[in-house]
Amino acid sequence: MGSVVIFAPSPVLTVTVEDVNGTADIHIHAGGQGVWQARMLKALGAEVTMCAVFSGESGRILQHLIDDEGVKVLPVSGEGNSGAYVHDRRSGERDVVAESPGHRLTRHELDELYGLTLQAGMKAGTVILSGTGREDSVPPDMYRRLTADLRTAGCTVIADLAGERLNGILAGNPSVVKMSDSEVVDSGRAGVSETGQLVEAMHTLNREGASAVIITRAHEPSLLLSDGEISEIHVPQFESVETSGAGDSLTAGVAAVLADGGHLHDAVVLGTAAGAHNVTRHGLGSGEASVIHEVAKLVRMVPLNDTSETDAAQQVSPDELARKVKTS
Repeated sequence: MGSVVIFAPSPVLTVTVEDVNGTADIHIHAGGQGVWQARMLKALGAEVTMCAVFSGESGRILQHLIDDEGVKVLPVSGEGNSGAYVHDRRSGERDVVAESPGHRLTRHELDELYGLTLQAGMKAGTVILSGTGREDSVPPDMYRRLTADLRTAGCTVIADLAGERLNGILAGNPSVVKMSDSEVVDSGRAGVSETGQLVEAMHTLNREGASAVIITRAHEPSLLLSDGEISEIHVPQFESVETSGAGDSLTAGVAAVLADGGHLHDAVVLGTAAGAHNVTRHGLGSGEASVIHEVAKLVRMVPLNDTSETDAAQQVSPDELARKVKTS
């Protein structure tokens, strides 16, 4: 796999409490969208560089944890505190005990972070632009400028963002935009999560600047707009342990293949497999490359109006799925 740079302005320190035979099992990890993407990229064998701001006690712990995962960190030392949360999952649900979004990044921090990302991105050639814990941490115009400058330098730019940050990125003409159907509806580009409206929204996103668009739809097949054509991506539904992080795993899989010079269709297939595998695990953005590549053999990409392969993909029984994985 090739090299990928992740613009992750403000990672989050996560503390999660699980129940193991009536005993509290406490897990401390680095988290946030960019971290989950980096974790999956590492699992797939990519070389990953993260550009981020680390502040205060939580920031010092975060930087150490990310470095321990084998991610190259290009840090900016911040003035406040990095974000953090404590979640209790002993009930089976994710109960919030405490959350801190971290400080709003200063102009000097943003300038230094911009320069690090631009330089690293030009060296790597592939960049993921990820979000922040708080909406006002990075101005939307910084996303626009960073996207435009990276594209001018010949980089592949992949974004998984929504709201004003998405609008900024679209103005910079990104290579790939990934969104969920709910984010598309919230943006006003579709009234409801209905295939026809989502397809129209994808063409709108394309006209607004995105070269390719991926829309995920929970248990429904994802949609891809590439070179003016719409495709559905089908994958058997696995039993879910944790759905959070699946979209970031998909984005990471797409970036890993594109960074290695692969075709977008192959990238979306691997990304879909990474997302499908991730929901079977407790660790967000985690996975095993060998399993992901096996799952990728079960992914089917078909033109939107071609139902023959779609019907076959939807009719895979659990026993048939197990047989296919075993004999692949």
